[in-house]
Amino acid sequence: MTVGEALRGAAEELRRTGADSPRLDAELILAHVLGCSRLALYTRAGRELSAGERAAARALLRRRARREPLAYVLGEWGFRSLTLRTDARALVPRPETEELVGRALALIAAVERPRVADVGTGSGAIALALAAERPDAEVVATDCSPAAVALARENAARLRLAVDVREASLLDGVEGPLDLVVSNPPYVLPGEPLAPELAFEPPGALIDAGQTEALARAARERLDGVLVVEVHAARARAVAGLLARLGYTDVAITRDLAGKERIVEGRWTR
Repeated sequence: MTVGEALRGAAEELRRTGADSPRLDAELILAHVLGCSRLALYTRAGRELSAGERAAARALLRRRARREPLAYVLGEWGFRSLTLRTDARALVPRPETEELVGRALALIAAVERPRVADVGTGSGAIALALAAERPDAEVVATDCSPAAVALARENAARLRLAVDVREASLLDGVEGPLDLVVSNPPYVLPGEPLAPELAFEPPGALIDAGQTEALARAARERLDGVLVVEVHAARARAVAGLLARLGYTDVAITRDLAGKERIVEGRWTR
């Protein structure tokens, strides 16, 4: 079987199973197995796959055909300028969260040596991106999941980024004052229909059980700066109202690139 034949067959199989981007997924799987770029697949279209390559591609394809997230299948995923290790210990880093990081960076652009906390860090994506793009920042990351903390620490060590990753609930044990608290808390509404891929992700990191409100309350004890959170697009106005009622000022909503109200911020001044 040639590379081109394998690519066509994989894309067709993923199309039958309902994957959103079957051709792209097939390209990424084969490129991962062959250790090359997606473009290189087409320059090697006539090359015969070895038995080992066919077996490796087939194993990954079966996982994706079951609708396991592609990031878990590949074991790594791009997030802004970073490549993160990814598996079922934490949520898959998403493009919307890259926009959250962009907003967070804008909020601390004028702050020298900012002190930042990422709450519910998961894979460490937010904290590590902030540390990479603001090397002068002091960044602490917390998560109540020991498995997620282990993954975030693995990513920090692999990327050689100085992020203090702690197993903690919200901001427990984190000293203030903080210039920024940033979070992508669980915001899928209970009972909301889920894409098949989400069944593979940790439910505790997905389902909204009041974590956003709990964080907004707790952050007031540590902040002398801004709280910025990613939210459900249908609940941005409600979260903005919550921050205003809790005494935050300069409350604002930022739309994502798709035009959805996705990021909410508010300032807390001691």
